[in-house]
Amino acid sequence: MSHNTFGHLFRVTTWGESHGPALGCVVDGCPPGIRFTQAEIQHQLDRRKPGQSRFVTQRREPDEVRILSGVLMDEDGETLVTTGTPISMMIENVDPRSKDYGEIARQFRPGHADYTYDVKYGIRDYRGGGRASARETAARVAAGAIARKVVPGLVVRGALVAMGDKEIDRANWDWDFIEDAENPFFTPDRQAVPRFADYLDEIRKAGSSIGALIEVVAEGVPPGLGAPVYAKLDQDIASSLMSINAVKGVEIGDGFETVRMTGEENADEMRMGNDGKPIFLSNHAGGILGGISTGQPVVARFAVKPTSSILTPRLSIDKDGRQVDVRTKGRHDPCVGIRAVPIGEAMLACTIADHYLRHRGQTGRGV
Repeated sequence: MSHNTFGHLFRVTTWGESHGPALGCVVDGCPPGIRFTQAEIQHQLDRRKPGQSRFVTQRREPDEVRILSGVLMDEDGETLVTTGTPISMMIENVDPRSKDYGEIARQFRPGHADYTYDVKYGIRDYRGGGRASARETAARVAAGAIARKVVPGLVVRGALVAMGDKEIDRANWDWDFIEDAENPFFTPDRQAVPRFADYLDEIRKAGSSIGALIEVVAEGVPPGLGAPVYAKLDQDIASSLMSINAVKGVEIGDGFETVRMTGEENADEMRMGNDGKPIFLSNHAGGILGGISTGQPVVARFAVKPTSSILTPRLSIDKDGRQVDVRTKGRHDPCVGIRAVPIGEAMLACTIADHYLRHRGQTGRGV
């Protein structure tokens, strides 16, 4: 199975399966001299890890990261400094329950990658989906924590803005509330929490699942990243977000809403600021024009479909071509979009870090 690596200069290779002994990643191309702590990596993994509320899978994984190579300890005994060599990180799986999947070892879950994996490779890892499991994304989050350090001043944040037919009120947007202990949904709207909770409780008790819309924003992105033809920044962002499990749609800036706008409404008008730098009067383009960053916040949204593994029986077939009713046991997210927020942040950070290094290599100057 090929294609386990993404990025050009900031390259990330992930490895491992959902129910294997461990999973992890190798980050190649990270410049030397980048300073971070293991606690900063662990913080991002803790945001993604399962079992933190009744609204996500109850699989109990501490997701403790071990950094195996590519760093030296600073004199303070806490800060790690990259050496420029490959950074290898490992996360052990401590709570798999492979027996939960025994009944579907030869059955294809509707909406899942079971059938396509089998038809392509002639074999599949039925234990939680193997590489097709969202468990693989823990490694991406670890890599994304390092990517955030590559671009000076870069801040990447994400939020869940819709679940099913329930949406937030953008007038209530509060970035600080996203990390609040009373907020299990990564939502920026405090008033949306009880509505999301009641809605998802109904979905969960019915043995079903629901999708979500996630918005990720990168601030501090310097102008000039990307290229105008086959290496557009928005092109690569769309590709990286689309690679996340269960993602079925991506938009940059106002995205599909722009079809309802006139040219006057859509154009991000400009004026010159007092500091001699341009000021954009709006950001419908999501911080990218012609595939190149403008210096405004980069904004992207992605749609996450409902979890395919559900308790409700669904019509399908097995490897022998027999018609079956599939009912998936085990522990699954009733809305996988909740934990997709830190994953989307990680993929956005990795893409921007990669383009930052590519820009520096192509132009011979920093940004």
